[in-house]
Amino acid sequence: MTTHFVNLLEELRRRAARMASLVEDMVQEACESVLDGNHALAGRVIRRDNDVDMEEVVVETEVIRLMALYQPVGSDLRLLCAILKINNDLERIADCAVNMAERARHLDRDASACYHDTLTEMGAFVRGMLRNAIQSFAIEDMEVAHKTFADEEHVDALYEQTIQKIVAQGATSSDGMAARLDVLSVAKNLERIADHATNIAEDVIFLSTGDIVRHGDVAVPSGG
Repeated sequence: MTTHFVNLLEELRRRAARMASLVEDMVQEACESVLDGNHALAGRVIRRDNDVDMEEVVVETEVIRLMALYQPVGSDLRLLCAILKINNDLERIADCAVNMAERARHLDRDASACYHDTLTEMGAFVRGMLRNAIQSFAIEDMEVAHKTFADEEHVDALYEQTIQKIVAQGATSSDGMAARLDVLSVAKNLERIADHATNIAEDVIFLSTGDIVRHGDVAVPSGG
């Protein structure tokens, strides 16, 4: 490939990394807005969603343009495919952050206080997963990508615990039901962010090896 194409590819990769950094900040701020009741921070998360949406379109358009003009193969093609998929996951993560911020605006913190520790723990694990996934993409490091997978089961377990607690409390009292539904929504969006972070880590493995690792332990070799 030409030097011009290599430069365009690297610029695209840097652009995707900048978008990832923005999305990571949104998730951090969304978690803080929920746990601290910071409505101003929640509003900031919601406003920044437009930036992510516009960036997603720019990155996707550039990926398609480079594929059409240069018809890359091998590792260059894998990188473009990975960027395209990661780009989509980042936009969905941003949507989850916005959903959390919207809940934070009217979450009854007194009624939801008993869930604070669980949401704090869940948020910390999810942010760690996302940070590892983004870092693994930035430096193309499979070892860091595998760290993302390690916490997924713990996040799932915390989400299930939250559901069970909400169901148990709902069976005994209807008071605070609105707050419990808000908590459930926050927990679900955190669980979804963890899933998207896992997708990104899987794409990093594909980028590094050409192997498609998905659906548990299933691995589809690239064939070369």
